[in-house]
Amino acid sequence: MFNEQVILGQAETYDSFYLYDESIILKHTSQLKEDFQGVEFLYSIKSNPNALVVKAVFSQGFGADATSLAEVKMSNQLGIPKEKIHYSAPGKSIQDIEQAMDISIVVADSIDEIIRIQKVAQKKGIITEIGIRINPNFTFYSQSGMPSKFGIDEDIVFENAERFKKLKNVKITGIHVHIRSQELNADVLEKYYKNMFSLAIAVQEKLGITLNFVNMGSGLGISYSKQDEPLDTVSLGKATAGLIAIFGSKLSNATIFIESGRFAVGKSGVYVTRVLDKKISCGKIFVILSNTLNGFIRPSLAQLVLNYSKEDSPAGSEPLFTSKNAFEFIALTDEAEQEVVTLVGNLCTQTDVIAKDVLMPKLKYNDIVVITNAGSYAAAISPMQFSSQAPPAQLFLTKYGDIINTIK
Repeated sequence: MFNEQVILGQAETYDSFYLYDESIILKHTSQLKEDFQGVEFLYSIKSNPNALVVKAVFSQGFGADATSLAEVKMSNQLGIPKEKIHYSAPGKSIQDIEQAMDISIVVADSIDEIIRIQKVAQKKGIITEIGIRINPNFTFYSQSGMPSKFGIDEDIVFENAERFKKLKNVKITGIHVHIRSQELNADVLEKYYKNMFSLAIAVQEKLGITLNFVNMGSGLGISYSKQDEPLDTVSLGKATAGLIAIFGSKLSNATIFIESGRFAVGKSGVYVTRVLDKKISCGKIFVILSNTLNGFIRPSLAQLVLNYSKEDSPAGSEPLFTSKNAFEFIALTDEAEQEVVTLVGNLCTQTDVIAKDVLMPKLKYNDIVVITNAGSYAAAISPMQFSSQAPPAQLFLTKYGDIINTIK
């Protein structure tokens, strides 16, 4: 799962750090490529924008799911061709559109945005091919739609078909749908993909266009807790190939994209911290660690959700909260005797708690604690300016065994 000797070696230099393992990234990206024939993948950069992590994923032929102009520019600078950089995000500014249009496929998130793209393209004197993000009349679990901040309602897309045809500088050549992430049930995803193929065909027919791409979004989950059954990518890949065989003749020009979400990198990272202090208060043992909430916020957010929720296993709210027991806390020690402790951080706030009343080996000052599942939505969403603490290092273990400090 992780290289203990490498971690102990780096802990001699750093009080806290992320360690991303390139070999695990390559294993998971290769798994997707092998299991899904006839599909291309886009890496969701927002899950982990670390430059070496991104390069490792791109080295596998993945394109970019970019959610900001900065991610578009990063992908372009790393050599990803325009047709494999999909810029999909709500609320793009005119400046975002102007700078992204020549180096990415801009995926419009609203009717108003399509009009803004038309104005930019007209000013540039070009005809630009775009995608549209659709909020469909289905979800993962229902054949009815839901209100969303993302995309254009399916019915509104079809109502505006004639209006789209009149746009002189915009050509719609693709669709994008993303409803949720972190799905572990292959049957649920198969049904969703089937709905997506039907939607794509309906878009072609009702808008009178030929699609160059269908971006089916993500949903690919990873197992967080020990109770999770891993997503059966072999079964889902075969089912997806079967759907392509059924629907592909009507979408013969379209590249089918799936966003990798956290699947490519989530398991590749661990977060490492050390014991700074230990105390007993009113009979409870508190172990104080370096850079918890401010270094890797998600375990602390999990505690907040569990504190306020009346449910034993509250529903996830990605990417901030996945589930109860989504992380393991592993002490690198030879100590055999155990005790129940609460793991907290060194910030001056009561919310800096990552685990309550957990059974751990008896920890002492300077011992190392490893937190799993830190490869995605970890450093990227943690408030590292909180309390002006020194931020954790981000280290990259190459497939050759070299260690690179990526943030200096």
